[in-house]
Amino acid sequence: MSVPTVPNVAAVGLDLPSPRFPRLHAYIDIAVVIAVLVGTNLIAHFTTVWASIATVPISALVLLAMSKRRGLGWAELGLSPKHLRSGSKYALIAVGLVLTVVTVGALLPLTRPFFMADRYATVSGAIIASMIVIPLQTVIPEELAFRGVLHGTLNRVSGFRGVAAAGSLTFGLWHIASSMGLTSGNAGLSGFLGNGVAGQIAGILGAVLATAAAGLVFTWLRHRSGSLIAPIALHWALNGAGALAAAFVWHATMN
Repeated sequence: MSVPTVPNVAAVGLDLPSPRFPRLHAYIDIAVVIAVLVGTNLIAHFTTVWASIATVPISALVLLAMSKRRGLGWAELGLSPKHLRSGSKYALIAVGLVLTVVTVGALLPLTRPFFMADRYATVSGAIIASMIVIPLQTVIPEELAFRGVLHGTLNRVSGFRGVAAAGSLTFGLWHIASSMGLTSGNAGLSGFLGNGVAGQIAGILGAVLATAAAGLVFTWLRHRSGSLIAPIALHWALNGAGALAAAFVWHATMN
């Protein structure tokens, strides 16, 4: 008589709940990552100029080292070489779409004033910002921290919907400090929202909602491609191409 065998749940693809303590440790890891991000944001925006330059890149590297020590693999961080091809494909598509939209927006009289950000009023300043400052100080560190470390840590306790919701919300809130005074430095926004307190609050809320929505797209690209290359490319296209477009609009308006 044959003895019935119990099927191997791993072989048939069934997911079992994580043990209590490892899952608890994952939630602790999430809390630590968010605490580091909050501290980084406060130091970067409310201390010294040098801190504003170096804090985010350094914190991203610290988070990466911490996540590796906690056992996250390169694939969980979006840094696996096996996803390079997929990430590059999505990156090219995303950059092409953004460059098209930015070009049209900078050329249309209705939307052109929204590109007139004071900090990109010179062509040389915009080029340095788009090619050096934005990639090294903003895009790469933020994507490493949010779509790399935070994404991989959240993914240990939640599916894609939970990761996308928590990650995009955190990314939106991350931009509260950087959006203070946003309307006063942008001719289009100040004309649309005004320069008063209400206009400043509206500008902050708009920035949080916009960056949270962008974070959702970045997270989808990270999930879909398996690589950080795609969200890094899209993030740079939005910020870097926007800086270059701003310089173009200022130059065309002044001449």
